[in-house]
Amino acid sequence: MNSDKQKFLSGFVAIVGPPNVGKSTLLNRLLGTKVAIVSPKPQTTRKRILGIYHGDGYQVAFMDTPGIHKTRTLLHKSMVASAQEALHEVDIIIMIIEMPRPDDPDIPLILKNLEQTRKPSFLIINKIDTGSKKELLPIIESFSRLNLFDAVIPISALKGKGIEQVMKQLHSRLKPGPAFFPKDMKTDQSDSFLVSEMIREKIFLHTRQELPYSSAVTVDRMEDKPEKNLLTVTARIHVESDSQKGMLIGQKGRMIKAIGQSARRELEKIFEARIFLDLTVHVEKNWSRDTRALRRLGY
Repeated sequence: MNSDKQKFLSGFVAIVGPPNVGKSTLLNRLLGTKVAIVSPKPQTTRKRILGIYHGDGYQVAFMDTPGIHKTRTLLHKSMVASAQEALHEVDIIIMIIEMPRPDDPDIPLILKNLEQTRKPSFLIINKIDTGSKKELLPIIESFSRLNLFDAVIPISALKGKGIEQVMKQLHSRLKPGPAFFPKDMKTDQSDSFLVSEMIREKIFLHTRQELPYSSAVTVDRMEDKPEKNLLTVTARIHVESDSQKGMLIGQKGRMIKAIGQSARRELEKIFEARIFLDLTVHVEKNWSRDTRALRRLGY
């Protein structure tokens, strides 16, 4: 790979699949750093996130996408449309499912999308650490018979099993092309988007029921004070009702404090600086069903 005579290889790869199968976990594992938020809850990812892998003589731009699923709200329709568009913009497609749910009801819709794209595609069966080889083999055989995939690769994104095989298969399908991104670039996310996503991740991890899905985060201000190694962040959490605002703030402000502390610790690792985080909660009635509100909040 390090021969000067060899042409540089590059390509864009979409990671698609049903909600909550480990797409963002896979992206973070492939890159060796966290660029996408993760939580045990489905539909955590709302926008496409680009993560760039720099290899020896090649570059892969991964596009993490929202889970493709049957939609109800305008927000969900926006998320699914974003994922489906990605299929037409990339060179290679990774479809990921999880071993415990090979019959996920959203899989047929994704397969239908794949049939229409006719691009090099790989099926990744994630979470193989949750079952036995005896359970895995029929799943591999069933999807192999579809003749849609160049390879079917079992992995555990959480534990790193099978990741080398994924990169090997991807590398074999890359074509000569330029390095689209500089070597020190891992993602195309702005600092403010990264901050809003990390806050949103902590909302997903700390709250229950409908609250994570009814919240959005916008960053009003970021001020860097390098002489103090300090980054000051002012951000707003938007919810859809007064009752949700009460739940998010919590008794004596305990919930919002816990979310803020958790987000601050994560952000300090990312920015390698002290973080002062000022969080407030605002009610934006039914924002996930309002086209103008969705646009204003960046969806």
